[in-house]
Amino acid sequence: MTNLIRSNFQDHPFHLVSPSPWPFYTSISLFTLTVNGALSMHLFNNSYIFFYIAMATVLSSMALWWRDVISEGTYLGNHTLAVQKGLNLGIILFIVSEALFFLAIFWAFFHSALTPAVEIGAQWPPMGIEPVNPFELPLLNTVILLSSGATITYAHHALIKGDRAGALYGTVFTVLLALVFTLFQGIEYNVSSFTISDGVFGTCFFFGTGFHGLHVIIGTIFLAVALWRIGSYHLTDHHHLGYEGGILYWHFVDVVWLFLYVAMYYWGS
Repeated sequence: MTNLIRSNFQDHPFHLVSPSPWPFYTSISLFTLTVNGALSMHLFNNSYIFFYIAMATVLSSMALWWRDVISEGTYLGNHTLAVQKGLNLGIILFIVSEALFFLAIFWAFFHSALTPAVEIGAQWPPMGIEPVNPFELPLLNTVILLSSGATITYAHHALIKGDRAGALYGTVFTVLLALVFTLFQGIEYNVSSFTISDGVFGTCFFFGTGFHGLHVIIGTIFLAVALWRIGSYHLTDHHHLGYEGGILYWHFVDVVWLFLYVAMYYWGS
């Protein structure tokens, strides 16, 4: 009887994940998305239809996989202190990898900006390019994004102190500011006098700011899910690992935008 009782408990604090279909489902979805995305760029017939289908399957697999992770951490109690430590390390390593990706983008930008090739007139910005005025919409977007960093920090401290209302309001304001930032970024792209195909300047500018915009959208979803979890009483003052991961990711987005603003909008123009 004693052996039977002991067999129901683990001798270690780690979470052994149960068999799940979502890794395989996600892999197939991402492969299909990549292939059909490339085919769409080469104008293969109807490939864009499969691209959108694959996008839907990727989003569904993400939602279902994260649903299981939320259940494991909230209802099943599988996220012990050892598991939380590992998840925190995973988030930090992921952000470091993203920082290195942006480093490559800045490297490409400064490689062309500091020593402009003769093919682009040996000047930066290249002749014929009218850069975006850094003191108009980009400056407003900078204020908005930095304000969102302040509101999410307020929400985090409110949750730690047990102020659930403060955490809700702070996160709501952060999500709203993020949506406004994304809207203004879209407006800036629409009124810009150059495109991503206008030489190395357009490529570096739109790839850098566009990739950052993608991170803003991902971070907004991250924080929106955390907002729903706060409203559903999933998060407590001592156990809110997903929320902290979203906040850390959002601060990373803030810091990257500051470098983008100074380098590509102000100095680069």
